[in-house]
Amino acid sequence: MEIHLNRVDYMQVGVTSQKTMRLLPAMGKKATQKVAIADHDGVLTCFGMKKGEAVPVFKTLPGPKISRLDLGGAVGTPQEKIFVCSGSEVRGFTKKGKQFLTFEANLTESINAMHVSGADLFVCASYIYNHYCDCKDQDYYLSGDKINDITCLSTEKLPHLVPVLACQDRVLRVLQGSELLYDIEVPGPPSVLELYNKDGGEDVLYGTADGKIGLIQIGESSAVPKWEIDNDKKKGGILCIDTYDILGDGVSDILVGRDDGTVEVFGLDSSGEPTSRFEHVLSESVTSVQGGCVGKEGYDEVLTATYTGWVTGLTTEALKAEAGPGDEVKMSKETQSKVAALRAELEQLQVKVLQGREKYQQSSQSSTAVSAVPVFSINDKFTLCQDDASYSLTLEVQTAIDNLLLQSDVPIDLLDVDKNSAVVSFSECDSEQPNGNFLLATYRCQANTTRLELKVRSIEGQYGTLQAYITPRLQPKTCQVRQYQIKPLSLHQRTHSIDQDRPMNRLSLVGQFSFAEIHSWVVFCLPEVPEKTPAGDSITFHFHNTFLGTQLEASYCKGEGHFRSDNISTISILSDVLSKEATKRKINLNISYDINDESVSHTLKMIHPKLEYQLLLAKKVQLIDALKELQVHEGNADFLIPEYRNILDESAHLLEEYKKQPAHLERLYGMITDLFIDKFKFKGQNVKTKVSSLLEILDNYDLTSLLNFFVEA
Repeated sequence: MEIHLNRVDYMQVGVTSQKTMRLLPAMGKKATQKVAIADHDGVLTCFGMKKGEAVPVFKTLPGPKISRLDLGGAVGTPQEKIFVCSGSEVRGFTKKGKQFLTFEANLTESINAMHVSGADLFVCASYIYNHYCDCKDQDYYLSGDKINDITCLSTEKLPHLVPVLACQDRVLRVLQGSELLYDIEVPGPPSVLELYNKDGGEDVLYGTADGKIGLIQIGESSAVPKWEIDNDKKKGGILCIDTYDILGDGVSDILVGRDDGTVEVFGLDSSGEPTSRFEHVLSESVTSVQGGCVGKEGYDEVLTATYTGWVTGLTTEALKAEAGPGDEVKMSKETQSKVAALRAELEQLQVKVLQGREKYQQSSQSSTAVSAVPVFSINDKFTLCQDDASYSLTLEVQTAIDNLLLQSDVPIDLLDVDKNSAVVSFSECDSEQPNGNFLLATYRCQANTTRLELKVRSIEGQYGTLQAYITPRLQPKTCQVRQYQIKPLSLHQRTHSIDQDRPMNRLSLVGQFSFAEIHSWVVFCLPEVPEKTPAGDSITFHFHNTFLGTQLEASYCKGEGHFRSDNISTISILSDVLSKEATKRKINLNISYDINDESVSHTLKMIHPKLEYQLLLAKKVQLIDALKELQVHEGNADFLIPEYRNILDESAHLLEEYKKQPAHLERLYGMITDLFIDKFKFKGQNVKTKVSSLLEILDNYDLTSLLNFFVEA
C-alpha cells in the first residue's frame, strides 16, 4: 500500500543539530500538536498552526548553541516538558515556556546525546556516559569509542532502565549501572537510536552513518537482530528515525531522515519485514523527523526539520483537492491574501537590503571603517565508502555556495558523482616543487546550491592533506577552509573480526615508547581509530582494505606492537611510517619481520578478478568508436557477431562506467608493482630494474604467467 503525502513548509529557524525537534503530545484525540525546535543560535521555539499560519507559543532568548532536545515528564503523565542541552548544561521548560530547571553537568566536553525518562537524565559527551537521578550523580561509563546517541529501555521484563549507547566503532553497548552488560555488533557506525514502541518494549531501531537501518531486540544477557535494510541505492547516512502509524493500519511505521535530504516511510508487512511505502527528497540534510498531526485536525503528517532550520510537513491532506464553487472562491481569497502579505514582506526586505548596501558602501569608503566578515555555518563529512573504496566529501552551507576550491598535496583521483551539478575545472600543478600540489580543482556552483557532494580516491602509502576552500554567495566575499587528513592506510576500514586462516605477514616493534605514543602512531596511520588512548594496558583493532579485500590486525601495548596482514605492501607502508614517527620523537625501535611468501600469490589472486574486469572494460571501450563507424557505414549492426552487437547496445553504460573509474587500471598496476618491489625489499634485493618486464606481462595479462614471474624473479 503506497501513500501520497503533500509538502507544506511551515517556518524557518536557525541552523539545527541532529534530533532537536519534537512534537508535544496532543490535547485531544484529533487535535493538532505543537512543535518544539531548537537551533544553533540557542533559541528554543515552540509553535502551533492556526488557519494555515505558524503561531509562536513561546520563543527563548538567544544563547549558546543547542545540540539536543528531548521531552520528559513524570512517569505515567503526558511527556510535555521540554529539555535542551547546550555545552554541558541542561535546561528544562514547561510547554508554556517557563524555565523550571538549569542543571550544570560539569563535563569537560559538550553534551552531544541526551535521554530523559521521569526523574532520570542520561547524557553523553564524546566518550563519557553519565546518569543522573533528580540531578544527583548515579552512574558513569567510559566508552572505547565516541558515543553518537543514547536511548533507554523500560520494560516489565527488565527490573530497571537499560541504557543503550550507539558507538562509532560499529557497536551498540548495553549498560547496567556503570558496567557494560554486553555489546552488539552492527554493520556500520551507528548514528541514531530510537525505541520501536514508545510506550516501552525491547525493540530498538538503529540507523548507521553509511545508510543502513536495523531492528534489534534487547534481552537481559544478549540481543537478537530481527531485520536489517541495506543501503543498495547508495542513499545518504541516517540522521533521525521516528515511529508513527502514518498508513493507518494499526502498526507503527518507521520514518527515516537522511543526510542527503531523503525522507522515507517504511511499513511492516504481515511477516514483520519492512517495505518502502513513501520517499521524498528535500534539498538539504534532514536533522529531525516526527510523525503526528500539525497542520490540520484529523490529517496525519511526517514533520521534518532540515539543517538550515526549515520545518516542513509531508501531510496526508490533499492540498489540491477538487472543491465546489463556493470552496474555490474561499480558498482563492485565502491564498490571495497570503500572496499579497508575502509580496509586501518581500518588498520591505528588498528596501532594507538596498538601504543596508548603500550604508555599507558609504562606510567602507571612510578610512576608519572595518569590514565585518560574515560568519556562516558549514556541515561537512569526510567518510570512506566501503562499496567503491572512495572517500565521500559532503559540504553543506546555510547559504548558497558560490564556488569551492579543492587542493591536495597528495595524488588523489576525483570521481564522478551523479548528484553533483557544479562545473569543475582543473588548474595545472607542479608536484615536483617542495610543498607542491597534486590537485587543484574549482567547482562553480549553480544558483541556490547549498549542498555539494564530491568523491575522491586516494593511494595507500601516499599521505598528506586535502583542503577545501568554501566561498558562499555573501557580501563582502569571505571564505572558510576545511582540512581533511589522507592517512597512509587510507583505504582501510574497521571491522569486527578477520579471517585467521589466510597466509599472514607479521611486523613487530619493540622500543622505549608508551602506550599513548604507539596509539598516536596508529591513529596517524589508520582511519576510524579513536583519538583517545584506550583504557587498559593493551588493545587490538581489525581492519579490511575496501579496495582489495585484504586485512590487517593491529595489537599493541606499552613498549611493544604487532601488526599482521595478508598483504606485504600494507606491512611495508606501516614499517616506513612507524619508523619515521619514532625517529621524529628520537625513539629507538627494534623492528622484526616474519614474511610469508604464500601471501604474495594470495594477494595477486585477490587482485585478479578486479584486474580482469577492468582490462575487459578498457578493451570494450576501445572498440566502441570503430563498431559505431561500421554500423553507420553498413546501415545496421546485424552482420556483427553477438559479442560486438552487445558492446554496441551497452555502449552508453560501458562509457559511463569507464568515466566513473578514471585511472582504475593504473591503480591496480601500481598495487601489483608495489607488491613486487615490497616482496624483494624484505629479502634485501632491489628489483626496480625488472619493473619494465613486469609491466610487459601486465599488458598481456595472464594470472599464471604473472605468478610465475613473481616466483622466478
